[in-house]
Amino acid sequence: MSSKFSQDSARAWLNDAMRRIEADYQRSADTHLIPLPLPAFEAAGIDLYLKDESTHPTGSLKHRLARSLFLHALVNGWVREGTTVIEASSGSTAVSEAYFARLLGLPFVAVMPRSTSAEKVAQIAFYGGRCHFVDHAWEVYDEAQDLAHECGGHYMDQFTYAERATDWRGNNNIADSMFQQMAQERHPVPAWIVVGAGTGGTSATIGRYVRFRGHATQLAVVDPEGSAFAEFHATGDWDCEGSGSRIEGIGRPRVEPSFIPSVVDRMIPMPDIASIAGMRVLSNLLGRKVGPSTGTNFVGMLALAHEMLEQGQRGSVLSLLCDSGERYLATYHDARWVDDRFGDCAEAVRGIEAALHG
Repeated sequence: MSSKFSQDSARAWLNDAMRRIEADYQRSADTHLIPLPLPAFEAAGIDLYLKDESTHPTGSLKHRLARSLFLHALVNGWVREGTTVIEASSGSTAVSEAYFARLLGLPFVAVMPRSTSAEKVAQIAFYGGRCHFVDHAWEVYDEAQDLAHECGGHYMDQFTYAERATDWRGNNNIADSMFQQMAQERHPVPAWIVVGAGTGGTSATIGRYVRFRGHATQLAVVDPEGSAFAEFHATGDWDCEGSGSRIEGIGRPRVEPSFIPSVVDRMIPMPDIASIAGMRVLSNLLGRKVGPSTGTNFVGMLALAHEMLEQGQRGSVLSLLCDSGERYLATYHDARWVDDRFGDCAEAVRGIEAALHG
């Protein structure tokens, strides 16, 4: 009887956990699709859009991933009542996972580099999570695994499970949402979709979906300095390593299991100074601050739009506004902080501003 009671209790908790996550999803509207006001490109038949993922309850693209990872762990029986959830993260995924852990009444620990923005650390604490810091980005994996082993918890491991936790065929994943929202636009099937890669889960989902639906859309991944993804895409060497990205949220010092190079049509290596400059220019264009990885996306979009312009092509280019710049007020949006770490961005800003005019 006690065994049967225990099984029934565990199943009842699981059912309630699934209901809580589904209810949270039903309370949330889809994120907005924003057309960028760039007359020079519009006149040439080229339209640029950003899907604004900053409007999720936890303020970033990673809200989708965190929901999928929790559902994946729950149905596999890896997370149960009382399980301590551990994650290795540069910040945004941990914020979103802390939210879902609180929703389910579970302890949460984020293993992250000390360089993670103070705003993200504060948000994790707000949701009841605890931060465990390491000195270098490549230390997060083993440290998270060790912590999970020590406390009998579950290491969520976004870098392994991101590409398999999301249903890439549809079910309102980010790719499905993109194409639905583009349906009434001048060029409803984008010529290019541009994303960065942290886990590789977003590029895997979009690349697979495009092929599944038979769209002509090409997928470009922008990769910051210090990341291993661009070199891996070019060489196929799984052992290639980078020094680590300084653009928070994208790029990795090693090739992550969730990165699927065969669904990526173009890798665009991106200098850090261009990412910061792109962030500043786009923030001015939109009238609100965006994060640094969105700056990376924006510069990649402009490069492809100029390529289309030179080749006389018409079409749309779509990317993501990954998170709000409010998370980076003391770092990437602080001029002195940027000057100390990246140098003067003024020339790069002028170059991008000039590029807006075609």
